[in-house]
Amino acid sequence: MARYTGADCKLCRREKTKLFLKGAKCESPKCPIEIRPYPPGEHGRGRPKESEYQLQLREKQKTRRIYGILEKQFRNYYEEANRKSGKTGENLLQILESRLDNVVFRAGLAVSRDAARQQVRHGHILVNGKKVDIPSYRVREHDIIEVREKSRNLMPYEVARATVGDRTVPAWLGIVPDKLRVLVHQLPVRQQIDTQVQEQLIVELYSK
Repeated sequence: MARYTGADCKLCRREKTKLFLKGAKCESPKCPIEIRPYPPGEHGRGRPKESEYQLQLREKQKTRRIYGILEKQFRNYYEEANRKSGKTGENLLQILESRLDNVVFRAGLAVSRDAARQQVRHGHILVNGKKVDIPSYRVREHDIIEVREKSRNLMPYEVARATVGDRTVPAWLGIVPDKLRVLVHQLPVRQQIDTQVQEQLIVELYSK
């Protein structure tokens, strides 16, 4: 499966905002964007004002990188969102949020989406009692996601159980901490998605 293997912190610096790709490091003074708040590269500090197209492109790249998705799959998600009724941008965010790796992260079972993706790939996560090892699997309303019993004593889940109150779980999910179980009450609407992106810029980019 193709995936980005470069330095995550360079992605944050390129987008000039924290994408929260490295868990606790992003909240610490060691976060590179706190030390060098400008894009990487020889000319990072002196880049000119961006055009409308560049702003749209950067918003798409930022969103793609937040959710850890490569270009082809992101474009497919956009086309699916465009075919559905309603606002295309909001449909796109709902699709991204309903990915299994994102749900595991949002519920606090992993410190980052990368870590959540690894947990899913390694077979630690069950959906409705069945093992699902595909990070892009899309959850549905009333699904039950949980850590398989044999994995619950592993360190990441001991940490998740101990820190369950430290992260706000979105209203469209419910968490049963002692059982490491997540309930999908509904698929999220835009007001329940706190990802700081301007989805309309993405729609404008792909509509050209």
